[in-house]
Amino acid sequence: MKLKMYNMEGLYQSDLPKRAILVYMYLSDRAGKEGQCFPSVPTIARQTKLSEATVHRAIKDLEKGGFLYVTGRQRPNGADSSNLYTLTNAEPGW
Repeated sequence: MKLKMYNMEGLYQSDLPKRAILVYMYLSDRAGKEGQCFPSVPTIARQTKLSEATVHRAIKDLEKGGFLYVTGRQRPNGADSSNLYTLTNAEPGW
C-alpha cells in the first residue's frame, strides 16, 4: 500500500528548497503505511542524483520544517545503521 501525501500543498508553499521536496517525495515513495522508512543517505543520494551532503541538508530542512522526524538506529552489535525516517504529513491509503 502506498502513502497518500495529504499536505503536499503545504510542502510546496513552504520556503523549503527543491532538494528537500525531492527527498520528501523519495521518502514518501518508500514509506510503509505508518509513514516510516529507513534508506541510507548514500542510497537516497544515488537514486535522487543528489550528493550525500545535499541529502543531509535536505533532511535537516525537512526536520526543521516539521515534515520529518529522524530517529537513529543501531545494529545488535552496537554499530550505527541507517536512520528511521517518519513522515509527518503522510496518510495511509490512496
